[in-house]
Amino acid sequence: MTQGPLGVLLMAYGTPDDLSDVEAYFTDIRGGRPPSAEAVAELKERYIQIGGRSPLKEITLRQAKALEVELNHPPALPQEVRVYVGMKHWHPTIEEALSAMASDGVAEAVALILAPQASRLSSATYMQKVADYRAKAAPHLTIYPVESWHLEPGFIQALSRRIQELQRPSSTPLVVTAHSLPERLRTWDDPYPKQLEEMARVLARRSGHGHVRVAYQSASATGEPWLGPDILEVLTELKEEGAQEVIVCPAGFVADHLEILYDLDIEAREKARELGLSLYRTESLNDDPLFIEGLAHVVQEAFNEGWAGARAPLP
Repeated sequence: MTQGPLGVLLMAYGTPDDLSDVEAYFTDIRGGRPPSAEAVAELKERYIQIGGRSPLKEITLRQAKALEVELNHPPALPQEVRVYVGMKHWHPTIEEALSAMASDGVAEAVALILAPQASRLSSATYMQKVADYRAKAAPHLTIYPVESWHLEPGFIQALSRRIQELQRPSSTPLVVTAHSLPERLRTWDDPYPKQLEEMARVLARRSGHGHVRVAYQSASATGEPWLGPDILEVLTELKEEGAQEVIVCPAGFVADHLEILYDLDIEAREKARELGLSLYRTESLNDDPLFIEGLAHVVQEAFNEGWAGARAPLP
């Protein structure tokens, strides 16, 4: 354990600040390859339909502030903890967050992704960015990575409460969703699908809904197969099975953003209306106090395991 403040690098995907940033943001997602004018226009239209921009950045900053308060009042760790936000594809970037940590004298930090599941195609890419940027921005910083926390009790309890708040009969089918990823991840036994299935079973048990399905959403058109079934397919199947209503719990996301406000609240709701199916979506966790308590517990465990030698720092 070192002197000075401890750090938490809280990471999210990122979102453009306004419509004029969409092309640059999209280009960054594509690894520097400019998208077509048609693809940019389509993405802009989605942002326009949710009000012109996504609230992800503001929500992530609120989550960071709430987490910092939770970790420091009363102190959960032996030193002051400062929480920094780093976005994978927009500002403030992961590199900017690490530079700020170094300037503030942080010598040890936990890196936590605001997505509960781990995957070589998602969480591992965040951690690679952290490792690469640390070498440039903060080479003396020790970082303990947290790549998944899908069964964290506070997280599960907060989601279960969201499901119960809808006050739907226990017979109502529960569909638990997460962002789709390329299907090739199954060839290396990636944990992502298994962790989503685990979350779904636990949420069904905790919330009292016996009929639970797993679905994926927000797949990209990359020319290769992505994980399924897609949420729109599952809605169709449930209607064919006789369902009149459905609860959708996007457990793979922890904040309102484009994948919630457009893909579910516009696209999936439109499909449900076409089918004559009532769709109830759980509210996003955002900076829900119970969820923030769960994140604080994840951070405490990561530091304690790092100090005890049970969690290896990033190389």
